[in-house]
Amino acid sequence: PSWWLERVGMRRIEIYDTTLRDGTQGEGVAFSLVDKLKITEQLDMLGVDFVEGGYPLSNPKDTAYFEEVRQLKLAHTRVAAFGMTRRRGGSARDDPGMKALVASAAPVITIVGKTWDLHVREVLRTELDENLEMIRDSVACCAATGAEVFYDAEHFFDGCLANRDYALRTLEAALAGGATRLVLCDTNGGSLPSNVCDVLDDVFQTLGPGVQFGIHTHNDGGLAVAIALAAVERGCMQVQGTINGYGERCGNADLITVMANLSLKMGCDCLVPGAMARLTETSRYVHELANLNLPSAQPFVGTAAFAHKGGMHVHAVQRVAASYEHVDPETVGNARRVLISELSGASNIRALGEKFNLASAPEVQRRVLDRVQALEHLGYQFESATGSFELLIYEALGRRPVFWAFDHYRCVILKSGEQTPVTEAMVKLEIGSTTEHCVADGDGPVNALDGALRKCLAPHYPQIACVHLRDYRVRVVNPTEESAAKVRVIAEFRVEGRDGHRHEFATVGVDGNIVDASWRSLTDAFEYHLIESGIQPVGG
Repeated sequence: PSWWLERVGMRRIEIYDTTLRDGTQGEGVAFSLVDKLKITEQLDMLGVDFVEGGYPLSNPKDTAYFEEVRQLKLAHTRVAAFGMTRRRGGSARDDPGMKALVASAAPVITIVGKTWDLHVREVLRTELDENLEMIRDSVACCAATGAEVFYDAEHFFDGCLANRDYALRTLEAALAGGATRLVLCDTNGGSLPSNVCDVLDDVFQTLGPGVQFGIHTHNDGGLAVAIALAAVERGCMQVQGTINGYGERCGNADLITVMANLSLKMGCDCLVPGAMARLTETSRYVHELANLNLPSAQPFVGTAAFAHKGGMHVHAVQRVAASYEHVDPETVGNARRVLISELSGASNIRALGEKFNLASAPEVQRRVLDRVQALEHLGYQFESATGSFELLIYEALGRRPVFWAFDHYRCVILKSGEQTPVTEAMVKLEIGSTTEHCVADGDGPVNALDGALRKCLAPHYPQIACVHLRDYRVRVVNPTEESAAKVRVIAEFRVEGRDGHRHEFATVGVDGNIVDASWRSLTDAFEYHLIESGIQPVGG
């Protein structure tokens, strides 16, 4: 029908973010009040239309958020307060939940109500008609204050399958109360795109072209993003979700992926100009505040999203980027990475060794590749250990200087009764004509070794003071050997320059002894930094 074609032709898609409420229901996700305000500002800079701050009645933090957020100077984003319909048997005007929503002074109020008759009867334990009145009364009460009211139709698609006519009546009740958006929710996250599209076609035709619809999907079937995008193609003009897909159980639709696809693949206007290039930064910023590890394979923004490992892939992408990249990494603020492993070919070595001009040195390429393959057979991994990999290139080129001669190290750990263990490390090096023999204690052998090594090196190479350990990961290489297995240590470092510039790199060490694997990654890190800084060996 013509009205459906007009709806599909709408290119402005509203983005409604519920990271601060629905996202925090995910396992391990928590934000402080300050975090929530920072995320709100970050999303405003992107041009996200609505940020749902929480449920004002649920906890003091959410109540405080709605007080503090009024002080922010938001250029684009409107803040929404979330709440449920009034309690059964009462009136919205006297309901504590309704009062808290109104008191939040949020310009947008989102009311969630029951759509599935199973929930009405078995969860709310009330009559179907009473539920309809709860929806209408709650929406009308909030709308009467001047706030814009959105209605989230919980379990809508399951409700339609069970009792289509009743599910549609709940939407009509919300419209009668004054809702300006009807948001259809796949709350259990188990729907398929084809089923959702069939239901949407039915609903749009039944309620007519004047109603504005949104979509809210959960990811229990791994299809939250796919369903959200299909719903937009069908005619929904608002997408609800969370940054990085945080949320209860398997999470919500990942708005990062949704926004990238809407803008880059579907030609929709969903953010302010230039915001696409900040998607990677925003995703990682929220991961950092949530204190969660960055999923390397996250679409568009993950560290592996544009990473190439197979030699054939690297060779092709160097000639024609689009041959193995569906979009330009820079459009979303990401970057191409070439990985090194036993699967690599000469193309990988050439790509990563551009600063060494390896394109004109095929024999060096082969030596480096042979060395990588041999070391990976022993358990090494160079995909993220750029520092250790470049040291291999320096060695293959005959340009790896010797900054010190290693004599020995020793670690002693004393544990007595219930007392905290005490760790002491001793390191002996020959640096030029000087013998350095230093001792340091620390919180475990790695920290103690780091301290003793720095004491030895600092008088001769003060540049190491700006190298800081940022992350430290240990992985068993051959688990069938149980506690005698080899371990791989990958240590990530950050260099803090005097000009404020930060540079990050990683090194790797492998050994049957976790302390020695750590020692190798530490010494590689200091050696790599000295080479990159142009420092010459003492006495060399």
